[in-house]
Amino acid sequence: MQAIRFVIEDIGIAERDVTLRLPFRFGAATVRACPQAYARARIRLEDGSTAAGCAAEMMIPKWFDKSPGLTQEQNFDQLRAALALAREAYRSDPTPDTAWGHFARHYRAIHEAAARRGLPPLVASYGPALVDRAVFDAVCRALGASFAAAMSANAAGMRLAGTGLADDLAGFDLDAFLAAHPASLAGRRIAARHTVGLADALVEPPPDAPDDGLPRTLAQAMARYGHRHFKLKLAGDAQADVERLAEIAPVIRGVMRVVTLDGNEQYRDAAHLAEFLDRLERHPGLSPLRASLAFLEQPLARAQALDTDVSALGRRVPLLVDESDATLDAFPRARAAGYTGISSKSCKGFYKSVINAARCAAWSRETGRAYFLSGEDLTMQAGLGIQQDLALASWLGLAHVERNGHHYVNGLAAAPGAEQRRFLRGFPTLYERSHGAVRLRIDKGEIDLSGLDCAGFATGAADGHVSWDAMRSIH
Repeated sequence: MQAIRFVIEDIGIAERDVTLRLPFRFGAATVRACPQAYARARIRLEDGSTAAGCAAEMMIPKWFDKSPGLTQEQNFDQLRAALALAREAYRSDPTPDTAWGHFARHYRAIHEAAARRGLPPLVASYGPALVDRAVFDAVCRALGASFAAAMSANAAGMRLAGTGLADDLAGFDLDAFLAAHPASLAGRRIAARHTVGLADALVEPPPDAPDDGLPRTLAQAMARYGHRHFKLKLAGDAQADVERLAEIAPVIRGVMRVVTLDGNEQYRDAAHLAEFLDRLERHPGLSPLRASLAFLEQPLARAQALDTDVSALGRRVPLLVDESDATLDAFPRARAAGYTGISSKSCKGFYKSVINAARCAAWSRETGRAYFLSGEDLTMQAGLGIQQDLALASWLGLAHVERNGHHYVNGLAAAPGAEQRRFLRGFPTLYERSHGAVRLRIDKGEIDLSGLDCAGFATGAADGHVSWDAMRSIH
């Protein structure tokens, strides 16, 4: 299998509203509803044949840009603008190239255009992240290959030399790195790391929780899904956060295998974070939780995170960057500041995940220190979004990935019934029907990914099983 060259003939963008069944609070934001964006790409190969692909991604407010002066609707408009920038850049270029070539050629121009519009780099990355997945879905379809097979063969045509996009990997054998990954996802499973938001009830449901038969508390979610991996949100108050963890610990004690903490940029400085770690280490009831703690995610605000030396703190607990990972050079900067981990998030671009995974492999081999990639989530929803994110995470070799969309949203309830039935028929091990909707299937804390070893970028059908006529176009 070889990388193919093509022209991007058209890119369509649409959106659909999604309402959360439970409010999701992270940092200073609480989300109750937001749109989900969809992209369709049509490519024309050099032999004149065409192929189509698609992708989906939630438009989460107050994460890409947390400016307090912006409303959630203004955050949505920022992401729509980022999608429009990517669409116009890719669609207006008549030069045939590989999938990676199209991304690499437009990377800087899109970020520069976004900056001129006042859009932060993390917002700017959202547009190409969605479009690139739709384009690569089309490439996989043109080749008659699955995502895993195409990536392992470097069908995207990834080449770092001469691009200036990852100069720190000069001399790295990228083809060998890609080929070392599985060419099939058949028989693979991945653990779902359950998110416990700041507003989540632990044992007793709140009076206003929906009585829909689905879990309303952490304890109920554990009972239904069998979770053994957990991601716990922090609020940025050292004492209050330790007290919250002390409330959670008895609920998950005895079943927790892996625990991660997410600061969501809430700690004001390194000294404040050190105070939290001191309190965490001193608390007698948190010893089992500390023993299961894998890392602490993005404790400091992105404006200062990569310019603050956290090396001493990173020796106490591995530190991972998330919101600071806005550009392709973020991980080398984070490494210099004392971080050893970085998130893989589809909304930031799957090529970035691959490059950062390569960095983890190269740096770990060079230094003997463990640099790592972790699968994180932005309330990824059942359907195209979750399928592509799971395929990427599993192909990268991740044992667990944060999943929270299945808890806060009522599955595919926002989609027409016919669309739900198509997803269930197309991916019977990934989904189930219960409580009036098709939803993600999680058994004993794990997700069966066998069905994602299908044609395309984990889409399974040329139209992705999606009812495109049931959405609003984004012009």
